[in-house]
Amino acid sequence: MYGPLLLHDTASARMIDAQATQLLGGDPYVLMQRAGLAAWELLQQRWPQARRIIVACGTGNNGGDGYVLARLAQLGGRQVQVVHAEGRGPASELAQRACTDYLARGGQVALFPCELGAADVIVDALFGIGLNRPPEAADAALIEAINHSGVPVLALDVPSGVDAEHGARPGVAVNATVTLQFIVAHLGLHTGDALEHVGERVLATLDVPPAAFDALVPRAESWAAQALHENLRPRRRNTHKGESGHVLCIGGNEGSGGAIMLSAEAALRSGAGLVAVATRTRHVAPLLARCPEVMARAVEDGAALPPLLRQADVVAIGPGLGQDDWARALWQMAAAHAGAKVFDADALNLLAAAPQRFDTDTVLTPHPGEAARLLGLSIAQIQRDRLAAAQALAARFGAVVVLKGAGTVIAAPARTPRFIDAGNPGMAVGGMGDLLTGVIASLRAQGHDAFEAATLGALLHAAAGDKAAVEGERGLLPTDLLPWLRRLANVGEQA
Repeated sequence: MYGPLLLHDTASARMIDAQATQLLGGDPYVLMQRAGLAAWELLQQRWPQARRIIVACGTGNNGGDGYVLARLAQLGGRQVQVVHAEGRGPASELAQRACTDYLARGGQVALFPCELGAADVIVDALFGIGLNRPPEAADAALIEAINHSGVPVLALDVPSGVDAEHGARPGVAVNATVTLQFIVAHLGLHTGDALEHVGERVLATLDVPPAAFDALVPRAESWAAQALHENLRPRRRNTHKGESGHVLCIGGNEGSGGAIMLSAEAALRSGAGLVAVATRTRHVAPLLARCPEVMARAVEDGAALPPLLRQADVVAIGPGLGQDDWARALWQMAAAHAGAKVFDADALNLLAAAPQRFDTDTVLTPHPGEAARLLGLSIAQIQRDRLAAAQALAARFGAVVVLKGAGTVIAAPARTPRFIDAGNPGMAVGGMGDLLTGVIASLRAQGHDAFEAATLGALLHAAAGDKAAVEGERGLLPTDLLPWLRRLANVGEQA
């Protein structure tokens, strides 16, 4: 059975570490030795031919983990050298203890600057989970040298320079090939800038006793594509189109008919039973020519919209909507609609201009720029703490929020937030968000509640993007995802 990966913040990680230490006899060096051993075993698995290993150690306990690994690697017959910046030797009691054990085995320590490119693997043990500021100059220079060495990098617990709680990168940060997290998966390594640096994420639980987690709850969950198998189940044999829901897509102002068409096609390919489109008159014929399964309706004023709203199970509004009088009239009627709603694009911009609260049967799907307008913040502030931004939006508007971007965040009042562990840079192209709107609306129409529809819709959309990008990310188009939406929406039939 699929279970999402549980994500913890820094305070919880430290508490779990302290509780585990007590349960294991009270000596924190026990966990440090386990961490170093787990790292050494992973290094041998990933780079079995590596003979020359450089371990960049910091002053704290993360550096201590590195000294343990260095000692074990030396005992394993490897050529090992520990490197640290001048004046940045071991400072914590545990790091000093680990360094002493390493030196007692004949270990060597070099001061940076020194040659790094001759190594087969570099281990990053400079900073742990506590760093939330730019590295100081000497450490920053060492990080830059690691990044320019051309050597694979194993980061211990977190790539140095990345904020493990928020996913931000205050200054320079290590570009890891693999990041080995200890005991728990860290919240910030699943979204934002962190995704540029973590490489492959691996978790070593260090076999801590389950009681170490007592009274602590995860801050969020990470959902991967495997969740689709259990959550998108086959339809029953004796079914009809009404059971799969009726989606109404509203948008496509002058010159923007393609946006609402993408939403409608995505809703159909994701399994909606009926899809209608309310759009400008001139777009009806092209939409029908492209997709005759869509019920395209000309709506030139608000009077034509109420009958369509009454027929719909879910209303998706925003793609290609614009912000003129026509758009505003349709938005106001949709916003007042009592049923399930999905807001995207200009619907969010109109909401920012005239804020109102909804209920948790409404889904907002902002990108960082739209989120910034909705909260009155800068994009940089949104990206500095994406989880906090998503939760603030959910609290302000009383809705489910899908904060798009690298490591999409799903938040809702009184629900544990979720991160989407799928997607790729090729999806950063106009029209991808229009697809997502249709997918979420479709899954909501098929009976998933708004929070589940938002999660599964974002996951289905991102997983389809990954499948479509196998032939290359650059040049990926939203329409390339449509066949994959259908295939992945049916994975439950193969489970």
